[in-house]
Amino acid sequence: MEQIIALASDILLGAGAFGAAIYCYILARRLKRFNNLENGVGGAVAVLSAQVDDMTRTLDLARKAAAHSSETLTALTERAEESARKLELMMAALHDLPEPDSKPAAAPAKPTAEVVKDAEWQAAAEEAQNQGDDDAEAAPAMFSTRRAAAGGA
Repeated sequence: MEQIIALASDILLGAGAFGAAIYCYILARRLKRFNNLENGVGGAVAVLSAQVDDMTRTLDLARKAAAHSSETLTALTERAEESARKLELMMAALHDLPEPDSKPAAAPAKPTAEVVKDAEWQAAAEEAQNQGDDDAEAAPAMFSTRRAAAGGA
C-alpha cells in the first residue's frame, strides 16, 4: 500500500508540475504580448517616452522665448516710462507759458527804416542800370548797409 500511495503522490506531483508548466507557458505568451513594442504596453511606454522627450524640448524652447519676450517687454516698458517722463516735463513747461491773448491780431507793423532805405537803394540801382551808368559805387548793393553795420566790408 505504501507503493500505491507513493505512486499516487508521484502522479499528482507530475500532474502539478505539468500544470505549472502549462501555466508558465501561457503566462510567458501573455507577457510577450504585453511587452510587444508595436501594440502592447511596451509600445505605449516607448511612445510616451518619446512624447516626454518632445515635450521637454518644447518646454525649453518656450522658456527661452518667454525670457526673450520678457527682456523685450522690459526694454519697451523702460522706453515708455522715459517717454512719459519727457511728456510730463513738456506738459509742465507748457503750463509755464503765458496764456495767449484773445485780442485780434494787430495790423502789420510799419516797415523799418532799414527796409525802406534798402528799397530806395535798390530802386536807385535799377535806375542807374536803366540809364546805362556803369558806376557801381553810386548805387550800393542791397545789403551793404547791413554788412557795414555788422563790421563787415
